[in-house]
Amino acid sequence: MFIRSFALAFILFASPAAQAWNAAGHRLSAVIAWQGMSPASRSFVSQALREHPDHARWLEKSGDGDAMLVFAEATTWPDSIRRDTRFDGATATLPGFPDMDRHSDWHYADFDHRGKRGRGQIDRQIAELAKILRSTAEISEIAWAIPWLAHLVADIHQPLHVGYSEDRGGNEVLVENPFAARQPFVKLHTYWDDLPGPSGLRGKRLRLRAEALLAGQARPVQGNVARWLQESRQLLPAAYPATRGSVTLLIDEAWRDQARAIADRRIAEAGQRLGKLLEDIQRHRVSRETRPAPASISPAR
Repeated sequence: MFIRSFALAFILFASPAAQAWNAAGHRLSAVIAWQGMSPASRSFVSQALREHPDHARWLEKSGDGDAMLVFAEATTWPDSIRRDTRFDGATATLPGFPDMDRHSDWHYADFDHRGKRGRGQIDRQIAELAKILRSTAEISEIAWAIPWLAHLVADIHQPLHVGYSEDRGGNEVLVENPFAARQPFVKLHTYWDDLPGPSGLRGKRLRLRAEALLAGQARPVQGNVARWLQESRQLLPAAYPATRGSVTLLIDEAWRDQARAIADRRIAEAGQRLGKLLEDIQRHRVSRETRPAPASISPAR
Protein backbone atom coordinates (compact mmCIF):
# COMPACT_ATOMS: atom_id res chain seq x y z
CA MET A 1 0.00 0.00 0.00
CA PHE A 2 2.85 2.40 0.86
CA ILE A 3 4.58 1.77 -2.46
CA ARG A 4 1.35 2.32 -4.36
CA SER A 5 0.60 5.54 -2.49
CA PHE A 6 4.13 6.78 -3.15
CA ALA A 7 3.73 6.04 -6.86
CA LEU A 8 0.46 7.95 -6.96
CA ALA A 9 2.05 10.93 -5.24
CA PHE A 10 4.87 10.87 -7.79
CA ILE A 11 2.37 10.91 -10.67
CA LEU A 12 0.48 13.78 -9.09
CA PHE A 13 3.42 16.10 -8.47
CA ALA A 14 5.83 15.08 -11.24
CA SER A 15 3.48 15.73 -14.15
CA PRO A 16 2.84 19.32 -15.27
CA ALA A 17 -0.45 21.07 -14.58
CA ALA A 18 -3.00 20.67 -17.34
CA GLN A 19 -4.27 23.92 -18.77
CA ALA A 20 -7.04 23.46 -21.35
CA TRP A 21 -9.41 21.25 -23.32
CA ASN A 22 -7.07 19.19 -25.48
CA ALA A 23 -6.59 20.05 -29.16
CA ALA A 24 -9.62 17.98 -30.16
CA GLY A 25 -11.90 20.01 -27.90
CA HIS A 26 -10.69 23.31 -29.32
CA ARG A 27 -10.97 22.13 -32.92
CA LEU A 28 -14.49 20.86 -32.27
CA SER A 29 -15.68 24.14 -30.78
CA ALA A 30 -14.08 26.00 -33.70
CA VAL A 31 -15.82 23.85 -36.33
CA ILE A 32 -19.15 24.31 -34.54
CA ALA A 33 -18.56 28.07 -34.38
CA TRP A 34 -17.75 28.17 -38.09
CA GLN A 35 -21.01 26.44 -38.97
CA GLY A 36 -22.95 29.26 -37.30
CA MET A 37 -21.06 32.13 -38.96
CA SER A 38 -22.07 34.06 -42.06
CA PRO A 39 -19.84 34.12 -45.16
CA ALA A 40 -18.82 37.68 -44.25
CA SER A 41 -17.70 36.66 -40.76
CA ARG A 42 -15.87 33.61 -42.08
CA SER A 43 -14.06 35.83 -44.56
CA PHE A 44 -13.13 38.31 -41.81
CA VAL A 45 -11.63 35.53 -39.68
CA SER A 46 -9.91 33.75 -42.56
CA GLN A 47 -8.32 36.90 -44.00
CA ALA A 48 -7.09 37.97 -40.57
CA LEU A 49 -5.52 34.59 -39.81
CA ARG A 50 -3.52 34.76 -43.05
CA GLU A 51 -1.58 37.63 -41.46
CA HIS A 52 -0.58 35.61 -38.39
CA PRO A 53 3.10 34.56 -38.28
CA ASP A 54 2.09 30.92 -37.77
CA HIS A 55 -0.51 30.72 -40.54
CA ALA A 56 1.72 28.47 -42.66
CA ARG A 57 1.91 25.95 -39.80
CA TRP A 58 -1.87 25.88 -39.43
CA LEU A 59 -2.27 25.52 -43.18
CA GLU A 60 0.03 22.50 -43.20
CA LYS A 61 -1.66 20.84 -40.23
CA SER A 62 -5.14 21.42 -41.66
CA GLY A 63 -4.35 19.02 -44.49
CA ASP A 64 -6.29 20.48 -47.40
CA GLY A 65 -6.14 24.20 -46.62
CA ASP A 66 -9.86 24.44 -45.93
CA ALA A 67 -10.50 27.78 -44.17
CA MET A 68 -12.59 26.15 -41.45
CA LEU A 69 -9.87 23.63 -40.66
CA VAL A 70 -7.20 26.34 -40.62
CA PHE A 71 -9.34 28.23 -38.10
CA ALA A 72 -9.65 25.03 -36.06
CA GLU A 73 -5.86 24.67 -35.95
CA ALA A 74 -5.46 28.34 -35.02
CA THR A 75 -7.58 27.85 -31.90
CA THR A 76 -5.00 25.39 -30.51
CA TRP A 77 -2.18 27.95 -30.82
CA PRO A 78 -2.40 29.39 -27.26
CA ASP A 79 -1.60 25.90 -25.94
CA SER A 80 1.06 25.08 -28.53
CA ILE A 81 3.19 28.10 -27.58
CA ARG A 82 3.79 26.52 -24.17
CA ARG A 83 6.22 24.18 -25.98
CA ASP A 84 7.47 26.78 -28.48
CA THR A 85 11.07 27.87 -27.85
CA ARG A 86 10.38 31.23 -29.50
CA PHE A 87 8.48 32.09 -26.32
CA ASP A 88 11.23 31.05 -23.91
CA GLY A 89 12.67 33.58 -21.51
CA ALA A 90 13.24 37.19 -22.49
CA THR A 91 12.89 36.71 -26.24
CA ALA A 92 12.78 39.88 -28.30
CA THR A 93 9.32 40.52 -29.75
CA LEU A 94 9.12 38.95 -33.21
CA PRO A 95 7.26 40.54 -36.15
CA GLY A 96 3.52 39.97 -36.00
CA PHE A 97 3.34 39.46 -32.24
CA PRO A 98 2.45 42.15 -29.67
CA ASP A 99 4.57 40.30 -27.09
CA MET A 100 6.28 36.95 -26.52
CA ASP A 101 4.43 36.06 -23.32
CA ARG A 102 2.72 32.67 -23.02
CA HIS A 103 0.03 34.25 -20.81
CA SER A 104 -0.42 31.04 -18.84
CA ASP A 105 -2.79 32.69 -16.36
CA TRP A 106 -5.27 33.57 -19.11
CA HIS A 107 -6.54 29.99 -19.40
CA TYR A 108 -8.34 29.83 -16.06
CA ALA A 109 -9.71 31.59 -12.99
CA ASP A 110 -9.54 29.96 -9.57
CA PHE A 111 -11.95 30.49 -6.67
CA ASP A 112 -11.82 29.06 -3.16
CA HIS A 113 -14.73 27.07 -1.72
CA ARG A 114 -16.22 30.27 -0.32
CA GLY A 115 -16.21 31.86 -3.78
CA LYS A 116 -13.30 34.23 -3.19
CA ARG A 117 -11.39 34.82 -6.38
CA GLY A 118 -7.77 33.73 -6.65
CA ARG A 119 -5.43 33.56 -9.62
CA GLY A 120 -6.33 33.56 -13.31
CA GLN A 121 -7.79 35.99 -15.83
CA ILE A 122 -9.85 33.96 -18.29
CA ASP A 123 -13.08 35.96 -18.07
CA ARG A 124 -11.30 39.31 -18.03
CA GLN A 125 -9.20 38.43 -21.06
CA ILE A 126 -12.19 37.21 -23.07
CA ALA A 127 -13.79 40.61 -22.51
CA GLU A 128 -10.55 42.43 -23.36
CA LEU A 129 -9.90 40.42 -26.53
CA ALA A 130 -13.46 40.99 -27.75
CA LYS A 131 -12.94 44.71 -27.12
CA ILE A 132 -9.72 44.68 -29.14
CA LEU A 133 -11.40 42.90 -32.04
CA ARG A 134 -14.26 45.38 -32.09
CA SER A 135 -12.02 48.43 -32.12
CA THR A 136 -8.56 47.86 -33.58
CA ALA A 137 -7.66 48.57 -37.18
CA GLU A 138 -4.31 46.78 -36.88
CA ILE A 139 -4.48 43.51 -38.82
CA SER A 140 -1.63 42.01 -36.77
CA GLU A 141 -3.61 42.62 -33.56
CA ILE A 142 -6.72 41.03 -35.08
CA ALA A 143 -4.72 38.01 -36.27
CA TRP A 144 -3.26 37.54 -32.78
CA ALA A 145 -6.51 38.14 -30.87
CA ILE A 146 -8.78 35.75 -32.81
CA PRO A 147 -6.96 32.51 -31.81
CA TRP A 148 -6.78 33.68 -28.21
CA LEU A 149 -10.46 34.62 -28.03
CA ALA A 150 -11.60 31.37 -29.64
CA HIS A 151 -9.38 29.35 -27.32
CA LEU A 152 -10.49 31.03 -24.11
CA VAL A 153 -14.20 30.88 -24.96
CA ALA A 154 -13.79 27.10 -25.21
CA ASP A 155 -11.74 26.90 -22.01
CA ILE A 156 -14.23 28.82 -19.87
CA HIS A 157 -16.83 26.16 -20.69
CA GLN A 158 -14.67 23.46 -19.03
CA PRO A 159 -15.77 23.39 -15.36
CA LEU A 160 -12.31 22.90 -13.89
CA HIS A 161 -10.98 25.99 -15.67
CA VAL A 162 -12.95 28.01 -13.13
CA GLY A 163 -12.36 25.50 -10.36
CA TYR A 164 -11.22 25.51 -6.77
CA SER A 165 -7.96 27.22 -5.87
CA GLU A 166 -7.42 24.67 -3.08
CA ASP A 167 -6.71 21.89 -5.60
CA ARG A 168 -5.68 24.14 -8.52
CA GLY A 169 -8.69 23.30 -10.64
CA GLY A 170 -8.37 19.56 -10.15
CA ASN A 171 -4.65 19.49 -10.97
CA GLU A 172 -3.90 18.21 -7.46
CA VAL A 173 -6.63 15.55 -7.48
CA LEU A 174 -5.66 12.11 -8.73
CA VAL A 175 -8.43 9.77 -9.90
CA GLU A 176 -8.42 6.06 -10.67
CA ASN A 177 -9.73 5.19 -14.13
CA PRO A 178 -10.40 1.44 -14.48
CA PHE A 179 -11.42 1.99 -18.12
CA ALA A 180 -7.87 2.99 -19.15
CA ALA A 181 -5.45 0.10 -18.72
CA ARG A 182 -2.46 2.11 -19.98
CA GLN A 183 -3.07 5.05 -17.65
CA PRO A 184 -5.14 3.86 -14.68
CA PHE A 185 -4.32 6.95 -12.61
CA VAL A 186 -4.64 10.48 -13.95
CA LYS A 187 -5.13 14.02 -12.71
CA LEU A 188 -8.80 14.95 -12.64
CA HIS A 189 -8.14 18.09 -14.69
CA THR A 190 -6.33 16.07 -17.34
CA TYR A 191 -9.19 13.57 -17.46
CA TRP A 192 -11.65 16.37 -18.21
CA ASP A 193 -9.38 18.00 -20.78
CA ASP A 194 -9.12 14.72 -22.69
CA LEU A 195 -12.86 13.94 -22.76
CA PRO A 196 -13.39 15.47 -26.25
CA GLY A 197 -11.34 12.69 -27.85
CA PRO A 198 -7.84 12.12 -29.23
CA SER A 199 -5.73 15.25 -29.71
CA GLY A 200 -5.08 14.24 -33.32
CA LEU A 201 -8.75 14.54 -34.28
CA ARG A 202 -8.78 16.26 -37.69
CA GLY A 203 -10.29 16.19 -41.16
CA LYS A 204 -13.38 14.11 -41.87
CA ARG A 205 -13.50 12.59 -38.37
CA LEU A 206 -13.42 16.08 -36.88
CA ARG A 207 -16.31 17.23 -39.09
CA LEU A 208 -18.41 14.17 -38.27
CA ARG A 209 -17.77 14.49 -34.55
CA ALA A 210 -18.77 18.17 -34.61
CA GLU A 211 -21.98 17.31 -36.48
CA ALA A 212 -22.80 14.64 -33.90
CA LEU A 213 -22.27 17.07 -31.02
CA LEU A 214 -24.51 19.68 -32.61
CA ALA A 215 -27.24 17.17 -33.43
CA GLY A 216 -27.71 16.25 -29.80
CA GLN A 217 -27.71 19.73 -28.28
CA ALA A 218 -30.24 22.56 -28.14
CA ARG A 219 -28.95 26.04 -28.95
CA PRO A 220 -27.92 27.75 -25.69
CA VAL A 221 -28.79 31.22 -24.53
CA GLN A 222 -25.89 33.40 -25.72
CA GLY A 223 -25.45 35.31 -22.48
CA ASN A 224 -22.07 36.86 -21.70
CA VAL A 225 -18.76 35.81 -20.25
CA ALA A 226 -20.04 36.16 -16.67
CA ARG A 227 -22.85 33.72 -17.44
CA TRP A 228 -20.48 31.22 -19.06
CA LEU A 229 -18.20 31.31 -16.03
CA GLN A 230 -21.10 30.88 -13.62
CA GLU A 231 -22.48 27.92 -15.58
CA SER A 232 -19.13 26.15 -15.33
CA ARG A 233 -18.88 26.87 -11.61
CA GLN A 234 -22.34 25.40 -11.07
CA LEU A 235 -21.10 22.19 -12.69
CA LEU A 236 -18.15 21.81 -10.31
CA PRO A 237 -19.87 19.41 -7.87
CA ALA A 238 -20.49 17.03 -10.79
CA ALA A 239 -16.87 17.35 -11.96
CA TYR A 240 -15.59 15.13 -9.11
CA PRO A 241 -16.30 11.38 -8.91
CA ALA A 242 -18.47 10.51 -5.92
CA THR A 243 -17.03 7.01 -5.47
CA ARG A 244 -13.84 6.41 -3.54
CA GLY A 245 -11.51 3.54 -4.36
CA SER A 246 -8.82 2.05 -2.15
CA VAL A 247 -6.53 5.09 -2.28
CA THR A 248 -8.24 7.82 -4.30
CA LEU A 249 -11.43 8.85 -6.13
CA LEU A 250 -12.70 6.18 -8.50
CA ILE A 251 -14.30 6.74 -11.90
CA ASP A 252 -17.27 4.42 -12.25
CA GLU A 253 -19.41 3.86 -15.34
CA ALA A 254 -22.24 6.18 -14.27
CA TRP A 255 -19.92 9.10 -13.52
CA ARG A 256 -17.91 8.51 -16.69
CA ASP A 257 -21.07 8.70 -18.81
CA GLN A 258 -22.22 11.82 -16.97
CA ALA A 259 -18.85 13.54 -17.45
CA ARG A 260 -18.86 12.73 -21.16
CA ALA A 261 -22.36 14.16 -21.54
CA ILE A 262 -21.37 17.36 -19.74
CA ALA A 263 -18.22 17.74 -21.84
CA ASP A 264 -20.15 17.19 -25.08
CA ARG A 265 -22.73 19.78 -24.11
CA ARG A 266 -20.18 22.35 -23.00
CA ILE A 267 -18.11 22.02 -26.18
CA ALA A 268 -21.23 22.44 -28.31
CA GLU A 269 -22.29 25.47 -26.26
CA ALA A 270 -18.82 26.98 -26.50
CA GLY A 271 -18.79 26.59 -30.27
CA GLN A 272 -22.23 28.07 -30.79
CA ARG A 273 -21.48 31.00 -28.49
CA LEU A 274 -18.11 31.63 -30.11
CA GLY A 275 -19.72 31.71 -33.55
CA LYS A 276 -22.30 34.24 -32.36
CA LEU A 277 -19.64 36.35 -30.65
CA LEU A 278 -17.46 36.50 -33.77
CA GLU A 279 -20.54 37.28 -35.85
CA ASP A 280 -21.41 40.18 -33.54
CA ILE A 281 -17.83 41.46 -33.63
CA GLN A 282 -17.73 41.43 -37.42
CA ARG A 283 -21.08 43.22 -37.68
CA HIS A 284 -19.93 45.84 -35.19
CA ARG A 285 -16.82 46.49 -37.26
CA VAL A 286 -18.85 46.85 -40.46
CA SER A 287 -21.37 49.21 -38.87
CA ARG A 288 -18.58 51.35 -37.43
CA GLU A 289 -16.70 51.50 -40.73
CA THR A 290 -19.81 52.41 -42.74
CA ARG A 291 -21.22 54.90 -40.25
CA PRO A 292 -21.54 58.30 -41.97
CA ALA A 293 -19.33 61.06 -40.68
CA PRO A 294 -21.16 63.75 -38.71
CA ALA A 295 -22.18 66.73 -40.81
CA SER A 296 -19.98 69.75 -40.39
CA ILE A 297 -21.56 72.74 -38.71
CA SER A 298 -20.81 76.14 -40.14
CA PRO A 299 -19.72 78.66 -37.55
CA ALA A 300 -22.35 81.23 -36.59
CA ARG A 301 -21.93 84.65 -38.13
